Amino acid sequence: MRKKHHHKKKPGIFKKWTGKLHLWLGLSIGFIIFIVSVTGALYVFKDEIENMTRKEVMYHHEKNIEKKQVLPIRVLEKSVNAQVQEKFPIHWVNVPIDKKISYQFYWYEHNTDAWNYFDEFPVYKVAYVNQYTGKVLRLYDEKNGFFQIVKMIHWSFLLKQDWGKYVVGIPVIIFIFMLISGIILWWPKNRAARKQRFSFRWKNIKSWKRKNYDLHNILGFYASVFALVFSVTGLFYAFFIVQSMIYVVFSGSTTPPPDFSYITTRAPIEARNESTLDKVITTVQTKYPDSYGFSVDLGHPHMDDHEHPNFSVFVKHLSYSYHKNSSLIFDENSGELLHTYNHEDKNLGEKAVAANYDIHVGAILGLPTKIIAFIVSLMCASLPVSGFLIWWGRRKKTKKTA
Repeated sequence: MRKKHHHKKKPGIFKKWTGKLHLWLGLSIGFIIFIVSVTGALYVFKDEIENMTRKEVMYHHEKNIEKKQVLPIRVLEKSVNAQVQEKFPIHWVNVPIDKKISYQFYWYEHNTDAWNYFDEFPVYKVAYVNQYTGKVLRLYDEKNGFFQIVKMIHWSFLLKQDWGKYVVGIPVIIFIFMLISGIILWWPKNRAARKQRFSFRWKNIKSWKRKNYDLHNILGFYASVFALVFSVTGLFYAFFIVQSMIYVVFSGSTTPPPDFSYITTRAPIEARNESTLDKVITTVQTKYPDSYGFSVDLGHPHMDDHEHPNFSVFVKHLSYSYHKNSSLIFDENSGELLHTYNHEDKNLGEKAVAANYDIHVGAILGLPTKIIAFIVSLMCASLPVSGFLIWWGRRKKTKKTA
């Protein structure tokens, strides 16, 4: 009889300590998780909102474009520089496949000596440009833009990326434990209690404490699986080991993905001229007529002696997602295509790594998964609040009893 009684008591002790840990850890990281969840929710519809607010400049509205010629890329670059007069050189250009969409020229510099976001990126701007006239339609300072600041709070609390990502990453590891311990605490002993934990039964309930308790329990349960996915895909950016684990699990191999940075220039420097980059752009447009667009690194004057010269081109195949992409390397002197690496060439591990960002922001299947990401982020933001209120209510109750 004693043995049986002892066996029954064990889960009680386990649950009791799981509850204590859940509470202590929750109180220590609750505020950080609240901020990370809210900023995550705000960022989800970035593209949709920007496509609306920038609609006028996203499209250049140039007439009879079938009969017109796009200006050579170096001519466009000079024209943009003359109009914007930024002290930093243009870093890359986004070339859309749809001829009605404007080109986007980006300035982006990274200062690794800084301790905070604003000093770490001296410039991050984009100019929307009519590629037929060279006219800058509008310049946006992305560095100080709403969505970029939201993203950097989410990423590193506006601290230097190298270590700021741990200020977010470590609490997220704890949050994963919170999700698991939350499920253990949620798991009811009997069927009657189980019914109450799947849906809100508030018909005869007046107490706000009871409603808050249900909110924490029920929303926590429904959010947990998705929250776990968003947490792991977020940790991907803070910890290299998470990237490696995702790659190894999906590829079934510890062999790292191929590195193409060793590919060097074949043509002599004499082959380089003003139209080398136009040749590159034409090749990509011909090769991927059904893609959404591609970005071309323009190569800074101070980068001409970099270790592995050449033009790298990133092709984005879908408008709403980055996971289907191709990487191309062109000879920076002759504009000859040296290497192609398509989505189809990647193993499952590389595809999982490529899909990580889109899974994290909910863009993987477009709007439906974005809506899920938005709702789950708000649910996650509610958990520290409702959890704190449960603790506060019990604390007051204990004081009264005392």
